[in-house]
Amino acid sequence: MRNRRWVTLLIATWVLCLGIACLPASPLRTPLPVAKTPSTTPSTPAAVSATAPATATGALSGLYDPPRGEVRLVVISDLNSAYGSTDYDPEVDQAIDLIPFWQPDLVVCSGDMVAGQRASLTREQIQAMWAAFDDHVAAPLRQAQIPFGFTVGNHDASGAWRDNRFVFQRERDLAAAYWQDPTHDPGVNFVDRDDFPFYYSFQQGDVFVVVWDGSSSRIPPEKLAWVEQTLASPAAQQAKIRLLLGHLPLYGIAVGRDKPGEVMNNADDLRALLEQYDVHTYISGHQHAYYPGHRGDLQLLHTGIIGSGPRVLIDSDGPLGPVLTIAPLKKR
Repeated sequence: MRNRRWVTLLIATWVLCLGIACLPASPLRTPLPVAKTPSTTPSTPAAVSATAPATATGALSGLYDPPRGEVRLVVISDLNSAYGSTDYDPEVDQAIDLIPFWQPDLVVCSGDMVAGQRASLTREQIQAMWAAFDDHVAAPLRQAQIPFGFTVGNHDASGAWRDNRFVFQRERDLAAAYWQDPTHDPGVNFVDRDDFPFYYSFQQGDVFVVVWDGSSSRIPPEKLAWVEQTLASPAAQQAKIRLLLGHLPLYGIAVGRDKPGEVMNNADDLRALLEQYDVHTYISGHQHAYYPGHRGDLQLLHTGIIGSGPRVLIDSDGPLGPVLTIAPLKKR
């Protein structure tokens, strides 16, 4: 745990509202009760304040800019809307327009970039969804020269497995074809990309990121062995901080998503593995609810949602609207 003594992850989060660039979310100064996850406790983000400009593309002089730290991440997730959609909610475009203001070293997305996971979608429809994603999200980030790390979600390339095969093989093939096209290079410094975009690793500055395919609740034993080998590697262990990125979380935190199939199988075993190799934070999506917390020594960042369908935190009064997270990595 040597690095945990001097590296901390500060999280500042904003609600994105239609017609308003950004407003400060609750700083979570007091614990939020979470039913069925009694040993998951909330972390405390840096207190923030902001003066919202009138529009997302207007003057940004009043937009809160937290202390930079050594490495600054912007974290987004769950961008999609209705099945097969080739358009995005306005908040997605607002978020992408705002990101360059914070000059992040890296943007990460914890999945569900398109709206698949439906057998009736044709090849042409799936390709059109990825073209729309490129137009709304990936191309603007490439043009801004901002590296983009991501994991596939169940609506991008579901890992659902039945009768010894992937149920959504076509969607997985077309997702891989999109990402393996050199014109769609995400701009990260790959360490291992042999099974990109499903299992891969990269390093940006002092941050080592491992990506696993959490688009379903199952990670095959041989892939879990790859995760462990990667985390144990000299490159990973010599980095100042290690992050793991996946779509499904270890534990449920949202109403209707705190059940098998909506979280990773064998969560406590996976958490023990990540703690063994001093992974600082597991960044996940899928729950459609923002919640930064801890279980054991592992920080858990449930990233919330920018697209359609926010959900209610367990034992909470209502959903938090579309959010993005600014995460400065800073030495203590």
